[in-house]
Amino acid sequence: MIIVNVKENESIEKALKRFKKKFDKTGAVRELRARQAFTKPSVKNRAQKIKAAYKQHLQEAANG
Repeated sequence: MIIVNVKENESIEKALKRFKKKFDKTGAVRELRARQAFTKPSVKNRAQKIKAAYKQHLQEAANG
């Protein structure tokens, strides 16, 4: 459960912003979306390798 204490003279907008930040850090929405459809471990591993290769390519392009 996320608890956000509203301080004295604090606007609701600021309190909502802090709540949203805390909620994003928990990763609840990301986990919910991931659980909607099962992905095989081999597909996950393949996607991770492709992502790593892409990142490495970008890093090499920036350095060289």
